[in-house]
Amino acid sequence: MLAERFARAASVAALHADAVDREGRFPAEAVAALKAERLLGLQIPRQFGGEGAGLTDIAEGCYALGQACSAAAMVFAMHHIKVSSLVSHGLDSAWHCRLMERIAGEQLLVASSTTEAGIGGDLRNSLCAVEAEDGVFALAKDASVISYGAQADLILATARRNAEAATSDQVLVALLSDQITLERTSTWDTLGMRGTCSDGFRLEARGVPVEQILPKPFAEIAAQSMLAASHLLWSSVWFGIASFAVDRARVFVQAEARKRQGQVPPTALRLAELSNALQAMKATLVSALRRFEDAQGNADLLDSLAFSVMLNNLKTTASDMAVDIVQRALGIVGLAGYKNGTPFSLGRPLRDVLSAPLMIGNDRILANTAKLLLVQKSSGQLMSA
Repeated sequence: MLAERFARAASVAALHADAVDREGRFPAEAVAALKAERLLGLQIPRQFGGEGAGLTDIAEGCYALGQACSAAAMVFAMHHIKVSSLVSHGLDSAWHCRLMERIAGEQLLVASSTTEAGIGGDLRNSLCAVEAEDGVFALAKDASVISYGAQADLILATARRNAEAATSDQVLVALLSDQITLERTSTWDTLGMRGTCSDGFRLEARGVPVEQILPKPFAEIAAQSMLAASHLLWSSVWFGIASFAVDRARVFVQAEARKRQGQVPPTALRLAELSNALQAMKATLVSALRRFEDAQGNADLLDSLAFSVMLNNLKTTASDMAVDIVQRALGIVGLAGYKNGTPFSLGRPLRDVLSAPLMIGNDRILANTAKLLLVQKSSGQLMSA
């Protein structure tokens, strides 16, 4: 049933994907389909009206949508990355439990505000701070990017714990759309992933109850849920884009073969190589998903250096492989893939997938991995990190 629901939502997304890209607009039709299929509350525990789905189930949806509309898939992924933080770290808060009920019941769309002018994409540091007094707080943040911020029902934003806190002493706050003002400071005019509408905003909130601050430190939230969810779900989107490109290349080569009865087209060998690369990408992703699911409930493992290195490697590997696979698919299809409006067009997925190494830049992640490797010890076992 879940696969059928994803397929129906993906079919709607596919119908509007070119228009979303061409017009640089939010994939409203796809998100409406996701809400109609009750897919925005999948991760919410059953006691709060959700379905208690695991991250592997969400990854399947990212993959299905990634083949249809990259922007819709990324919106779905980013929504569930934030929901994973609520599910993993909000169960001790009555307010956040009620919020999860609303997400499941009303199919609220959740966005994220972690980047900030002056810091950029370094999500583990904030300049803005929560200013609390008499049970309420104010927050003002110059967010360089808030993906689909103008369309979201709820934004989870990072900030320093208070005005005296260090930039790395952060909390995560839940802000409902009617509690904030958003002043657009930049527009999202990009090569690809145009439908995520990741504009920059000046975000301001006043008089927000302090109970809307998640009780766990953001450092813990990032390490135990957000980092893993981001790399796993983004990689699932990229795998969907790569699979779409390989499928178009396969259909092209099959058509060439029908024209040359008894002969194997020269591009068939390249297609075999491409299939091998796609399988390797899938194996990398599936292995990481299984390891994450196996680690659930084990805080020590989720916080371990080996686990962080594995997730970092997944992101850098999957993002580079996805770009390579789509480019090689274009090489097989040739001009028919380079042109728009043909059955083999690959311009949109290529432009979209080029964002993969840039979403939290691979160089930044590799630099972080390099630091971890300086102190990591080998397990000495094949089936462990």
